[in-house]
Amino acid sequence: MRIRRKNREAFEEHSYWQSYSDMMAALLLIFVLIIAITLAIYKQKTTDLDQARADLALSQEDLSAAQADLEEYRAAIEKSNGELAASLEELQQAYANAALTQDELNKAYLEIDSARQELNTTRQELENIVGIRTDIIGALQSAFNNSTMSVDAQTGSITFSSDLLFPNNSAELSEESRKTLKEIIPMYLDVLLQDNFKGYIAEIIIEGHTDTNGSYEWNMELSSRRAFSVADFCLDARNGLTEEKIAQLRGLLTVNGRSFSRPVYGTDALGRPTSEINMEASRRVEIKFRLKEDEMIEKIAEVLGQR
Repeated sequence: MRIRRKNREAFEEHSYWQSYSDMMAALLLIFVLIIAITLAIYKQKTTDLDQARADLALSQEDLSAAQADLEEYRAAIEKSNGELAASLEELQQAYANAALTQDELNKAYLEIDSARQELNTTRQELENIVGIRTDIIGALQSAFNNSTMSVDAQTGSITFSSDLLFPNNSAELSEESRKTLKEIIPMYLDVLLQDNFKGYIAEIIIEGHTDTNGSYEWNMELSSRRAFSVADFCLDARNGLTEEKIAQLRGLLTVNGRSFSRPVYGTDALGRPTSEINMEASRRVEIKFRLKEDEMIEKIAEVLGQR
């Protein structure tokens, strides 16, 4: 009995340590398993962290690229804004210039209208002068219809032969010439100084002319003295003009000596002018008139010069 009991106690003691060993092995296995699992988790976490870091690096690159694109876009916008501002400034300047141009254009239109009115007025005055010249010449021709003196149909002038008015190389009017002048001069000047025409007369001219015999200076003196002799005759109240018309004549009369600067040339059988001077016809005294057309032409030139 004692031997069985000892064997059983010995067996029981051995069974306890075996259980403890199994338990420790199980614990060790569990610990190893935990360590393995922990290492696996750590490795996975490390892998995930590396992937996250890689993704983060890629995201940062994308962000950097996006920021670069944004900066480029912002620069493009700023450039566009600058161009837009410049375009707006140019547009405003264009509007200002357009307004200024319109003002200048309106001013030009007003000046053109004013010039047109002036030109129309001047043209009407010139047309009146042309008509007046025709009327004056017609009135002179009517007045001299029954006279031996002829009126030039183009200029309205009358011409006296110096041979009939003066002795040779003299400026003294002969008695016979005084009778002729007393008949002719009042008829001619009465027409020019009548109320219908005197406002259009700018000048009444008496011109002396000679032939080509002698020097130019001598003939200038002779032609001037002969013209003055006729002018003195016209201004003498005893020769047919009233004091009123003599006063008017003094304000219009011009006396010139032309020597032989404007000789009269002869004509052939067909009436064509030749190069030969007609000496007798060149010795003459002309009385003519000038209308205010010269002043009108100067006025037109002045108006045109202001444009």
